This record gives sequence, structure tokens and C-alpha cells, in this order.
Amino acid sequence: MEPQSALALFDHEMREHARPDGPGVRVERTGDLVRQTGGADDWNGVVWTAPDLDPEQADAAIAAQVEHYTSLGHDAFEWKLYAHDSPADLGGRLAAAGFEAEPTETLLVAEVAELSTSVELPAGVELRTVTDAAGVELMVRAHELAFGTDGSRLRHQSLARLSGAPDTFVAVLAVAGGEPVSSARMELYPGTGFAGLWGGGTAAPWRGRGIYRALIAHRARIAAERGYRYLQVDATDESAPILRRLGFTALSTTTPYVYRTTP
Repeated sequence: MEPQSALALFDHEMREHARPDGPGVRVERTGDLVRQTGGADDWNGVVWTAPDLDPEQADAAIAAQVEHYTSLGHDAFEWKLYAHDSPADLGGRLAAAGFEAEPTETLLVAEVAELSTSVELPAGVELRTVTDAAGVELMVRAHELAFGTDGSRLRHQSLARLSGAPDTFVAVLAVAGGEPVSSARMELYPGTGFAGLWGGGTAAPWRGRGIYRALIAHRARIAAERGYRYLQVDATDESAPILRRLGFTALSTTTPYVYRTTP
């Protein structure tokens, strides 16, 4: 995989021509950017900016997005900034407008055909596919154990995907002794060749035993079966080294800039 070509394809398919990531949300191009708008529990934010966006246009675009989302009553929205976006000081302009930068992640992509699909789990652990509300509750519990954050929004979005667009959503649990110890999701984007990997968190006592790698292989096998060419991940500093060893290539970095109307 040639990184620059892969990045250009990713920008074109997954950002400039982004598809809604669930039922009840819309993606629209407005001026020099593409944004997604949904309800309060959906992901709301900017996913793409034109490569020739200049500083004056950037300030106007930032102000317009603040007006757009706050007028809808949203308490927060995100501007998903990539390291290769223009203008070069866009992050500083977002910060000056009241956005807060969250931890930077690495954009990693791999060709599905080059990945292992052999699932190797530690003794006593099994994988279960999430297909209903009960499974979503177990996934939320695993997420909260792994990340220590509230899973309410994950619950809302997963239930919406399972009921409204089940063919574009895969969720899986790793279970030990009847209890969830890890979970992961995959979002499929028909017509793009890309599938996105999300989640992948494991409860602390079970880390370092290969569950994360097994969840990657499991989803890679499903992506291959469904004809997808690429897997994409926004990886934390903890997971990026593992993904590189598994065959993923770093294409860029991405930083969520979040605008909040309340402290």
C-alpha cells in the first residue's frame, strides 16, 4: 500500500464524500467543509475541509459551524482535524474560537487481504456477536470497564444501527465466565471499500492476553467476507504499536477539537 495514495483515497471516500454514520443523521457539504448533524446523542461535527481553505475562510467557517450546532441546542460538537489539513494553523484558530483539543490519535489503514484472520483467544474466553438490546448492554458494560467512561451515547448509537442499518454495523464481545471483558465494533461504508474499526477496549485484568489482536482478526475476516478492501482505525498511543505490528500503516494523525456550550 502506497501511503500517499491511500491517504488521498481515504480523504476522498471517507471525508469529502462521507456517508451518515447511522439512521437519523445527515451529512451535508456547506461551503468549504463537510459536516454531520444528528440528535444530541449522535456524533455531530466537521469531517472534511477543502485543501485550499485559506485563513480568512477558515475563521468564517468556524464561526458558521458554532452558530449551526448551537442553534440546534447541542451542548457539544467536534471538528475532526487531520495533520495534513489546511490552513496549517487551523488547530490554533479552533482553539482561539473556544474549541478544546482532545488527545491526538493516529490514522492507520491496512489492506484486508494482508491481515491475519486467525482468531486466537486465551483459555476461557469466547466471542459473541451483538445482535439485540441485551447484547448492547453487555457491550456498554465492557466499554465502561475498559475505558472508565459513560456508555450512554454508545448505547444509543449501537441500538440505532442495529435497528436501522444492521448491514453496516458489526459489534462483538469477548466473554469470560459469562461476563464481558472486551468489546469492539466495525462500521461498514458501502461503496467506499473502507470499513472502520472502533472500540477494542479490554478490561484491565484481561489486557496483554491477545484479546485485542483476536478482535482485529475477527473483524478483518468479516470485512474480507463482505468484500471490503481496507480497514481504518483512529488509534490511541496504546493501540497504535499493536496495529503496526499487525500490518497497519500510519497515514496521518487526527485531533478532535470539541466545542462545548457548557463547562
